Amino acid sequence: MPVVVVESPAKAKTIEKYLGPGFTVLASYGHVRDLPPKDGSVDTDNDFDMKWEIGYDSRKHVKAIADALADDNELILATDPDREGEAISWHLEEALRKRKVIKKDTPVSRVVFNAITKSAVTEAMKNPRQVDQPLVDAYLARRALDYLVGFNLSPVLWRKLPGAKSAGRVQSVCLRLIVEREMEIEAFTPREYWSVAANITTPRGQEYEARLTSLAGNKLTKFDIENETAAELAVQAINSRDLSVTSVVAKPASRNPSAPFMTSTLQQEASRKFGMGARQTMSTAQRLYEAGHITYMRTDGIDMAPEAVIAARDAIKDRYGAEYVPSSPRIYKNKAKNAQEAHECIRPTDMTRDAAGIKLSEPDQRKLYDLIWKRTLACQMEGARLERTTVDITSADEQVGLRATGQVVLFDGFLRIYEEGRDDTAVGDDDKRLPQIMQGEAADKRSVTPEQHFTQPPPRYTEATLVKRMEELGIGRPSTYASIVTTIQDREYVRKDKNRLIPEDKGRIVTIFLLNFFRQYVGYDFTADLESQLDDVSAGNRNYKTVLARFWTDFSTAIAETSELRITQVLDVLDAALAPQLYPPREDGTDPRICPKCGAGSLHLKTSRTGGFVGCGNYPECRYTRPIAGDAAEGGERVLGEDAGDEISLKSGRFGPYVQRGEPTEEVKKPPRASLPKGWSKDDMTLEKAVTLLSLPRFVGDHPEGGSVHTNLGRFGPYVLHTTVDEAGKEAKLYANIPDIEEVFTIGMNRAVEVIAEKRAKGPGRGRTAAKPLHELGEHPESGGPVSVMEGRYGPYVKWEKVNATIPKGTEPGDVTMDMAVQLIAEKAAKKGGRKKAPAKKKAAPKKKAATKKAPAKKATKKPAAKKPAAK
Repeated sequence: MPVVVVESPAKAKTIEKYLGPGFTVLASYGHVRDLPPKDGSVDTDNDFDMKWEIGYDSRKHVKAIADALADDNELILATDPDREGEAISWHLEEALRKRKVIKKDTPVSRVVFNAITKSAVTEAMKNPRQVDQPLVDAYLARRALDYLVGFNLSPVLWRKLPGAKSAGRVQSVCLRLIVEREMEIEAFTPREYWSVAANITTPRGQEYEARLTSLAGNKLTKFDIENETAAELAVQAINSRDLSVTSVVAKPASRNPSAPFMTSTLQQEASRKFGMGARQTMSTAQRLYEAGHITYMRTDGIDMAPEAVIAARDAIKDRYGAEYVPSSPRIYKNKAKNAQEAHECIRPTDMTRDAAGIKLSEPDQRKLYDLIWKRTLACQMEGARLERTTVDITSADEQVGLRATGQVVLFDGFLRIYEEGRDDTAVGDDDKRLPQIMQGEAADKRSVTPEQHFTQPPPRYTEATLVKRMEELGIGRPSTYASIVTTIQDREYVRKDKNRLIPEDKGRIVTIFLLNFFRQYVGYDFTADLESQLDDVSAGNRNYKTVLARFWTDFSTAIAETSELRITQVLDVLDAALAPQLYPPREDGTDPRICPKCGAGSLHLKTSRTGGFVGCGNYPECRYTRPIAGDAAEGGERVLGEDAGDEISLKSGRFGPYVQRGEPTEEVKKPPRASLPKGWSKDDMTLEKAVTLLSLPRFVGDHPEGGSVHTNLGRFGPYVLHTTVDEAGKEAKLYANIPDIEEVFTIGMNRAVEVIAEKRAKGPGRGRTAAKPLHELGEHPESGGPVSVMEGRYGPYVKWEKVNATIPKGTEPGDVTMDMAVQLIAEKAAKKGGRKKAPAKKKAAPKKKAATKKAPAKKATKKPAAKKPAAK
């Protein structure tokens, strides 16, 4: 009975059902081996020999496969149909051969299927092959490159830039994109311009809008009306003349549907339409794939299998009618150079079933499946037919000309079910519908309005536009987009605000450091060329060790040269490189490097564990500091006013914005500070609100039954405090939470006494009620027992039995899936000694402790794992 190995237990169950009792289907649970995070895992002196190690959590899975092969002497590797899946199959075969589980007569084959349906799986089993070695070589090259960059460059960052966490071959280039976009925005100077629009009425009383396009006989360009005075003159010119319609031109137009989804376009559209991050999108798509609802979700391909095209056309005809089916199928050609990534597009496995038809319970899955289903059907539908109309209106002397444009949809075609989202949501004039307008008729002016505009800086990247830009530059691949975007946020190099990616000072410093000392390796062209070479390896056209050798020769030299630099030398270089941003010209013409506080010290770039900042050179006599982005940027230092002779300022620290009374001095090294409570915006801070915050705790009054009552803000929110003193002089405190922050400043004694009484009525130890799950995910797929998302004191977490795993920063509780929860639980259990994950063998507790006691002896080898540098 053959042993079939897939990657996930969910997939294993489905495939076992399709194959029947003649097969044993087991899961590898992803990668089973990796390079240990220590020096020498890639031996650059020995032809890049790579030393692999089976992960602790993977040992039991490899053992289970080995045990199954002891009884069933045939192995079928059925991992995912991409480079990573090929690598997992190769690792499994290698690991099992080292254990001598695979014998000389053991048949080993590789099968791939693009969808988890019975027909796809059974067809794949009829067409086995061997592991694709060029594809594995491409994986080996990428893994070695990521190790060499991460393991050698990250320590340089740690030594030269305190607070920097890691660098990566693709990660750092992606960060550069975000930082350079932010610098573009900061350097941008808005330019004023004006437009003039007139509300026109037809002789039949219908209104439409026309914009001024020519003045004094000359066609206007964007900046011709550059100020209010010019705009008013233009308004007078229109108002002083009679206008008539001189031309009405209607032209047919058409719109064709977008190509079906590949990985990058799915991530972009899910971000535009639902605000879903790249990781969330891929996690949701993974579950849809494993459930057999869609084809494989990591692909560069946009072509569709012929049978799928026929099924889509039939579904369109049945649902919408024959007029929505084009005379011939639409053919989409792959643009991807690396054919190994270019599988079929992402599409439903059954075109007849919409989101309601497959009864998905998870909202994310329902939304994403609906998006994929609509896009797939739309790509095979008839195009939309439109009529675009242009109306020209002029004065008799031809000194003034206006234009109105609009369009009407004659046949909706694919627009009936789907329209691609836009990154720029502005609606143009062409989208408007015009009334009936006749050439030669009078154009009666109802109103003429000038409007002021300013040019806008380029927008910050969203995850969607960042992935799109990476794709345009040839940086990264479908399997890496989500992890790269996630990594730079987890490293706190970038934060996401209103779906836009904003670089932190730490990320900015790292980027400038790399641009000055490792410019080649964060170059867009260099990174894209390296990706192209790796594509050649996967196609069998280039030796991967040649690629590694060429890279390592130059990279190792750059590492050696930078290692000799002192931190002060590095900071001097970065200070000079960032000078235009750090020290912009002052309005009064004074030297922007002179400290604005003491007037004598010179400002200079400095670093700390939390990132870079600008500080006065006269420290400690002068303690002036400000963020890299400037005093007023993104909640940086801003003076709010004075109170009782002290300057009250808004500042930004490692834990967020806060207000401060006065500045540090030798006598008062830590002046009074107060963090902004949750829900308070730094943009709305005023002197009055700041003084109120700094006045906490607030004395409400004396309790009628004795003791004093105060309100304050604590780590767990706003509260009322009742302090009493007994006859022995012992002080007792009772804390009672209040729901609204505003009550801290407004609550009176009556309400305070009521809150305190309610808390006291609950009795000691019963102040906190049992936490209710925010989200119940269901039974643990491997070990049983309910898995829930809970709200905790320190933020949301996943709970399973006695394991509580914190949800990563930036992930919404509602976005947590079972797969994500299982992974978080496994990681948390591993941190507790790696023994937590054997719940079935309950009475092995004594051995569990014994194993824990041995841990210190192994710490020397295991400790580096905690500092594993990012690979990508």
